[in-house]
Amino acid sequence: MPNDNDRLIQTLLNLRTWSLFDVDDAGHVLAGHDELGTIQLIEIAPDGTRTPLTRMPTRVSGKYVPGRRAVVVQHDAGGNELHQLGLLDLTAAALPAGPDALTPLVDDPEHMNVLREVTADTLVYSSNRRNGVDMDVYARDLASGEERAVYEEGGFVANVALSHDGAHQAVTCYSLQPASTSVSIDGEPLTAPDEQAEHGGVAWSADDATVIMSSNHDRDMAAIARVSLDGSQWNWLVEDDEHELGCWVSPDGLAMVVGRHVDGVFELAVHEADGTLRCPIRTPVAGVPEVVWAPDGSRVAMSISAATDPGSIHLVDARTGESTVVVDALEGVDVAAREQLVTPTGGRVPTPDGEQVPCFVYAGSSDADPQLQGASVLLIHGGPEAAAYRNFMPVPHVLAAAGFTVLVPNVRGSAAYGKRWVSLDDVERRLDSVADLAAIREWLPSQGLDPERAALWGGSYGGYMVLAGVSTQPDLWAAGVDIVGMSSLVTFLENTSDYRRALREREYGSLEHDRAVLEKASPLTYLDQIRAPLFVIHGANDPRVPLSEAEQIKAALDQKGVECELRVYADEGHGLAKRANRLDAYPAAVAFLVRHLTRA
Repeated sequence: MPNDNDRLIQTLLNLRTWSLFDVDDAGHVLAGHDELGTIQLIEIAPDGTRTPLTRMPTRVSGKYVPGRRAVVVQHDAGGNELHQLGLLDLTAAALPAGPDALTPLVDDPEHMNVLREVTADTLVYSSNRRNGVDMDVYARDLASGEERAVYEEGGFVANVALSHDGAHQAVTCYSLQPASTSVSIDGEPLTAPDEQAEHGGVAWSADDATVIMSSNHDRDMAAIARVSLDGSQWNWLVEDDEHELGCWVSPDGLAMVVGRHVDGVFELAVHEADGTLRCPIRTPVAGVPEVVWAPDGSRVAMSISAATDPGSIHLVDARTGESTVVVDALEGVDVAAREQLVTPTGGRVPTPDGEQVPCFVYAGSSDADPQLQGASVLLIHGGPEAAAYRNFMPVPHVLAAAGFTVLVPNVRGSAAYGKRWVSLDDVERRLDSVADLAAIREWLPSQGLDPERAALWGGSYGGYMVLAGVSTQPDLWAAGVDIVGMSSLVTFLENTSDYRRALREREYGSLEHDRAVLEKASPLTYLDQIRAPLFVIHGANDPRVPLSEAEQIKAALDQKGVECELRVYADEGHGLAKRANRLDAYPAAVAFLVRHLTRA
């Protein structure tokens, strides 16, 4: 029979989350909600009425077609990330709509087709159909179905922005430099392709004569710049030498929301197009926003994911910064569950080489088994060119409810803390990032925690860090939970999807030139040292980290006699998108950690 703690964990894992996709001319908000077990589209009318739009077998996203009661829906099959695009007519379809209700727009199940922009008459999307690797950008006439390629320069497309007159495209691609992107205008370089710099949020100015974006071009912390179309002139509009900035430019190019990253959350404000502060944005919680401007620029819709808020949606007056709650993501959640949502504290962990690792700490529940007091779990984010924020994640709350203190670090190589920090784990410095895990363990006694009862938990690159930790630091960790992680950087690069290989090689090193470095940083290289028990979770359809990465570590540890449980989910890709699978995997993983970290 489940006990009270088991029921609480199930309740926390069952919390519904919200996301935000679009706003139309009439003020309808296109949101995502996982009531059905995966993210599905739901529309929120100006009067607050909610209408479920889709009932698809996998998670979906979408954008409105301007001037029509229709949505372009993006979906895949079983988490394989081979996205397809269909049109949902909101005036004719029975809602919520299944796959058969969509009119196919891009039906090419062998390739990845990603929704980028929708205008009144044109769908813009990227696809790797030409050779399975390079992303091209296509414009499809919604009336005739005719298509034309508007970008065929190759690479992995990250973003496409159309000029206001529809005649030009600003395309952002990941470059071959670590943690970098490059921007081109109609195929001609705007930024230097070989520069180590990241450019984001690219949008056109009101007159289409320049573009506005966040960038760390010639600087450590990203700031907001206006750039001439030949890339020769950079005018810095909003700067902060201590914090990274991001931007969301209004559709008319006359204003922008600027987000300032401060210790895991974003401080938000509306600025004029010249960078002048118009007003701060006032919302009830601070977290990580999804931002969508209303077409007329009068309002901003935001879904804010905070540590204790799974994505409440707000409408913000763009003139005053005052906000109104459209969706309270915690509505209907019982008091007991709300009280178990932990607000993390922030800190810095010193390392032997003089660095400081940002780290968020979720205190373990005082109501849990006292035999778990002092036990801790390090939760390592994926990426690695990503970051842990103080946004809503169910796993830290579940682990804290079970009695563990949870530490969420941004080890070197993480984004959001400047260009220098994100570059400290590139290629031959990979194990320097793993060494940060040992520094955090050394720090545990200062927090009243028992270093002998510390475990690792991570997904994707975080899963790799789990395996690297237990293999290269075998005396430090009591257990590990690896979710879709890489057990060998060599076999991972050999077997990952073709379109991702070059993107990953820029960070880890290439098979051709850096094989020795890759082998040195691979957990399987240190197989004989692994003693900690492992719990491994993987999706059968994972296009990023193939299932073989989990299977080979399982087979090797079985032969060695080290405990390793592997759970494979046939209807999942890179991670667990379906609530039913999370409800199966995560409580079992928590129970595994309880068994191995309870005080003897």
